Amino acid sequence: METTSDALKPCGQELSPKGSGLADDDGSMLKASVAPDKPPPLLASRFGMLTRFHAGYFRISLALSGQALLWRTLSDSSTEPSALRPVARSLPSAAFALLWCLALLTLVALCALYAARCVLRFPAVRAEFRHHVGMNYLFAPWISWLLLLQATPFLRPEAPSYHLLWWAFSLPVLVLDVKVYGQWFTRGRKFLSMVANPASHMTVIANLVTARAAARMGWHEGAVAMFAVGAAHYLVLFVTLYQRFLGSDSLPAMLRPVFFLFFAAPSMASLAWCSISLSFDTGCKMLFFLSLFLFASLVSRPTLFKRAMRRFSVAWWAYSFPLTVLALVAAEYAEEVREPAANVLMLALAVLSVVVTLALMVFTAFRTSDLLPHDDPFLAATLPTR
Repeated sequence: METTSDALKPCGQELSPKGSGLADDDGSMLKASVAPDKPPPLLASRFGMLTRFHAGYFRISLALSGQALLWRTLSDSSTEPSALRPVARSLPSAAFALLWCLALLTLVALCALYAARCVLRFPAVRAEFRHHVGMNYLFAPWISWLLLLQATPFLRPEAPSYHLLWWAFSLPVLVLDVKVYGQWFTRGRKFLSMVANPASHMTVIANLVTARAAARMGWHEGAVAMFAVGAAHYLVLFVTLYQRFLGSDSLPAMLRPVFFLFFAAPSMASLAWCSISLSFDTGCKMLFFLSLFLFASLVSRPTLFKRAMRRFSVAWWAYSFPLTVLALVAAEYAEEVREPAANVLMLALAVLSVVVTLALMVFTAFRTSDLLPHDDPFLAATLPTR
């Protein structure tokens, strides 16, 4: 266990001499307080896996849902033939449907586990809801559902059932927006600078994904409204985080893959605005180039992620989704400019995102024992000792 900076301490609490707001050895979530050496035997036998499960595991569904949307885009018959369609059509016809079903089953399983956690371990869920890092991943399941909705081969955007599902997946995002953004501007002038971290980009991405889904089903006003909320808070978050970007100790070493969300947010903003404006205009290109710059800034500093790569953890899944979103916006850019360099860039990013996702699936299959932490991240703060 390693001590992190004061920026990691839970809201409203002071760091004790022994430390608070620490990272587990696997870095998968932050502690709200110092956990006991061993969980109570009664807890271990009663809750089992639920004791070690949290919203951070929805990184897996984000990655798979993003891949499903990427291959839906690559196989779209309206895309530029020389750049995209041969890549997708070289695969078996059922490959995309299988990928979408795999993403759906994974998301359903994770949602079922988290629903059980809400029933059996509600104090831990409540602690996650109040924690400035854990709160951000409560957006992840709704982002995953919205991505799968946009990638589905079974529904058209104009179908009434599509509209109904959009409302079902978007309303929780709005509720969480009120909770998170309301705190940002009502809890004092230093509150955001204390709690902001790279995982906070999840709140922005949720609004942008919701806006893109609304635009695809033809609801222009709703899409613009969600985009405005996401863009306004992205500007505030970007400035807040960029001012201390070089202070890489703002997150524990094992959580540093989350830094990839820096370029996921502008990439998703570019995709959302493209769907709203019905063209990949100058604004979309500016956001795309910003994403490329941030991506280059991160990959040029491999030592930033060196300690995170020492042992496999669920935090590694944070690499996949941002790369997939960057490949998606590169595909839109290649279709717009239709230049060889843009096609090469799109293909390189698409291949990179697929390779990273496949590698993570292999690691997950063979290193399942490393996925779950040995104790609950919020155990000591939420459950009474006996």
